This record gives sequence, C-alpha cells and structure tokens, in this order.
Amino acid sequence: MEPSVLSSYPGRIPALDLTAETQRLKPQLMAAIEEVLDRGTFIMGPNVKAFEQEAADYLGVRYAVSMNSGTDALVIALLASGIGPGDEVITSPFTFFATAEAVSQVGAVPVFVDVEPDSFNLNPQRVEEAITPRTKAILPVHLFGQPADMNRLTDLAEEHGLRLIEDAAQAFGARWQGRMAGSFGDAGCFSFFPSKNLGAFGDGGLLVTDQEELAERAAMLRTHGSKKKYMNESLGYNSRLDELQAAILRIKLPYLDEWNQARREAAGLYRELLQDVEGVLLPSVREEAEHVYHQFTLRVQGGKRDELKARLDEAGIGSMIYYPLPVHQLPVYRHLQLHLPVAEQLSQEVLSIPIWPHMEEAVQAYVAGQVQHALQI
Repeated sequence: MEPSVLSSYPGRIPALDLTAETQRLKPQLMAAIEEVLDRGTFIMGPNVKAFEQEAADYLGVRYAVSMNSGTDALVIALLASGIGPGDEVITSPFTFFATAEAVSQVGAVPVFVDVEPDSFNLNPQRVEEAITPRTKAILPVHLFGQPADMNRLTDLAEEHGLRLIEDAAQAFGARWQGRMAGSFGDAGCFSFFPSKNLGAFGDGGLLVTDQEELAERAAMLRTHGSKKKYMNESLGYNSRLDELQAAILRIKLPYLDEWNQARREAAGLYRELLQDVEGVLLPSVREEAEHVYHQFTLRVQGGKRDELKARLDEAGIGSMIYYPLPVHQLPVYRHLQLHLPVAEQLSQEVLSIPIWPHMEEAVQAYVAGQVQHALQI
C-alpha cells in the first residue's frame, strides 16, 4: 500500500470502517448506555418509545413500531397486512434471502420477477405481468440504498387493490422524489444491523406505517400477540427492540443525514476515479432518487469479477459480492426452476467496493487505482 493509506489501514482496507463514527460519538454513546444501566429498564423502556417517535418524525409517517430485526419487521408487516397461506407476493430475486424468507414464513408464495439492469431494483413492467387473482402484495426492495420506482409500483398496487410493503432495510434516509423510502406503502421495513447506514450495536428493526390498525396489529404481534400482558389474543412473536439498542440509535439518528451525504460524496469521487475504466459499469442513480449508498456496487464485465475480487484481496482491499446467487437459485427455491436473466447476470458481475462516511480520499484513490490496475493486467 501507499504510505498515506498504510498509516490508516496497516495491511488491509476493510469493506466498511465505522471506527471514526463510533469514536466521535463514544462519549454520548457511553453516557446513554450508562443511563440505561442506572435506570434498570432493559425491555420496552422510555428510549424505545422515544426512538419510535423520533424515527416516525424523521421518516414522515404516523407510526413506527420497533422490533428485534429487519427480518421480523418484514414477517410482521406481512401478517399485519393480512397476508397468509396461498397468497402470492411479488418480490425481487436480487436481494438478501430474508425478503423472500419472510414471505414463505407466513405461508405465502414469493413470486420472483426480474429486476432492472441499472438500478438492480424491481422492474415494474415485470411486476405488472406477474399479477394474478392470487396476488395480494408487492414487496419491492430498495437495494444498496436506492429506492425502487415507487411511482409505478404505487400505481400498480392501487390499480389492482394490492398491499405494498417496502423492504427499506438498506435505505434509511433515502428519498424518492423528496419523500422518504419506506413511507410510500402500507408498511415500510428497516434493519438496524450494525453495518446499515443507521446501525445499532446488535440486531434491530422497525416497521413504519400511516395506518393505525396496522400499527396496532404489528405492536401486538411483536409481544406474543398481546396488547395487555398475560392477555394474549393471537399467536405472535417475541420481537422487541432492546432498550440499550434504542438508546444507541437515538444518539446516531441526528447524524444520519450528514453520514448519508458523506456517502454520496464518496460515491461521487469513485465515479470520477473509475469513469474511464474499461469493463466497469458504475452504479446508476435514477433522476427521482436520492441514493444513500449502503453499498457502492460495480458491474464487472467480461467474466472478470472474481478475478478482480481476488486481485483486490491480494492488494489488501476488502470487497463483497452482493449477491453470488439470486434468491430463486438458492437451494430452498431452486425447485421453482425459474430463469430470470438480468438477476442471474448481475449475480455474476456485481462487486461492492469499500465505502463509508468521511472515507479518506487517499483510500478511495488507492482502491480505484487497484481496480484499474487489476483489469488492465
């Protein structure tokens, strides 16, 4: 590595580095954690309630119901929306498994349709073609921090009387035409896994909605199907956000816009550095979208993706493949025998390179230089 890069990252540049973020906030974080410890309330305490209100205000929705993971947020959003056995839910094959898993967990049928080659998000035309009398919901994913085409997807849901549930796990703070991702549908679902743009120090999730009945149903489902303790009205889950995690998220939330803007600036520098590299397609941004770059994901053409990843590893640069198989080709869904050419091609070409808020320009220059060097060999 070059000396300036080596001084910050002796030996290896990680795919994500949150050290600076954590150190900056450490006094506030430690004070918030100590307050929780001193109070002695660790489940459903005042920080959980306050964070739910603050998150709802930030996202511009009426209700926010916190949970213990983004996966549970998806499961409970589906159940609270009346989705169950035999219902079809149209969703993306190019995402993390949890999206389709949640559909299957409630007994519904995930219907995979192909994605757009530039945004990596659901192709609305393919969604429309897949609607049948059994279709009950559309479940788009705002992949890598860029919202899906919510104008067309909202229109389709309204036209056909379908539920619209957004998987916004990677897109906290992203916008579509100025409106927050997660606020368009019947419900929006978020994850606070530590690597997310707004990350906890463990698992956590959030369901948001403007519908009072759906919010009440979700809140009941997260606490064993009960509104009142020991008065269980239905089968539910133990899916509560820890008070400690809520306290941590409350400290971080006011900084999120700053961090997301810093990610956009880092993405802009990568674009300058990589725009002329042959064989690399840079991530596109829709005119209507405000991307938050949970990942900066390249498409590496000519069958050179795996070779590039190996060469970056040799150069001490961490990178990730999201995702090496589309969901419909995973063992659990392989029996569907689907052929979705765009998602399948993307899985052979995508490579996410390091990005985080306030990334040093020298680090980005080194990464970009190694990408170019590897592809020219």
